Amino acid sequence: MANRPSRLFATVTVAIALSATVPALGQTVDLKSPRLTDGQPDLNGIWNNVGSSHIPLEFPDEFAGREPTQVEIDDLVKTRSDRRKAARWEGHENSRGVGAYANYWFDWFWKEPVAIDAPALLIEPANGKMPEMTAQAKASVAYYREHLHDSHETMETGDRCLSRGTYGIMMPTAYNNGKMFFHTPNHVVILSEMIHNARIIPIGSEPHVSKTITQWNGDPRARWDGGTLVVESRNFKGVGNQRGPGSRAPQTETRHVVERFSLIDADTLHYELRVNDPETYTAPWTVAFNYKRDNSYLQFEYACHEGNYAVPNSLSGERAQETK
Repeated sequence: MANRPSRLFATVTVAIALSATVPALGQTVDLKSPRLTDGQPDLNGIWNNVGSSHIPLEFPDEFAGREPTQVEIDDLVKTRSDRRKAARWEGHENSRGVGAYANYWFDWFWKEPVAIDAPALLIEPANGKMPEMTAQAKASVAYYREHLHDSHETMETGDRCLSRGTYGIMMPTAYNNGKMFFHTPNHVVILSEMIHNARIIPIGSEPHVSKTITQWNGDPRARWDGGTLVVESRNFKGVGNQRGPGSRAPQTETRHVVERFSLIDADTLHYELRVNDPETYTAPWTVAFNYKRDNSYLQFEYACHEGNYAVPNSLSGERAQETK
């Protein structure tokens, strides 16, 4: 931890380092990993970020005003893991909702946390807290909360099996955390098991498509910065109700996302996601964490839409409520 810069005094940039093991921007520590024919690092294979699901999104309040020690970070992660694994659903009579899956459905239930350098996924802003939403975004969130089951169109896009967005594909989630990378000198394809989303990302200097063409996960373009693959996405489809870190949030057409993939060693891929969406958030924010190579992981069909009773059941339940 001695080489890890303080969150308290770090400049608010994506260059804030997590630890001495994290490569500087545009660099990679690993020089012996497999290479593509163009000499760039080969990212082919299965990568899994379930280990990072033990890390809180935001910097814990208990560390406010100081840097935690490595022992404190390890204790935080272990305590969080133990608490989640010990949780038991006691039936709908004692629940705020109708219940969820048992713990063994979740990836983190089967994984013990390992020593982690970061006490939070967020590295920007420097205080490790998500920026406030804009007044416009807060009003949108309130509207969709109030009108969630008025129609299928007001339901969250992941619940409708349409898209979880870039966040839902790339960030740690409850299960299906394996990502399959198909990597050539000209493209990288990231296939997510969750809702079977495939991101097809060209590598090169081709310009983005016309601003009039918007897409669920934006229009991505990748380039190499030293040994780091940088993916820049624009032209996002405007979406009112979509999953976001810590909350649901609108996705606007002004969103600009930059991702960085850096091989630390043959089995560790460091990932950064920086979001600038001025119509949704009052400041940009960045998360960073590691993927681990896991070529033994098997992806299965995630038949989200087939037999998805959440939409008709939710809407019919709301119609029944309206008749009372």
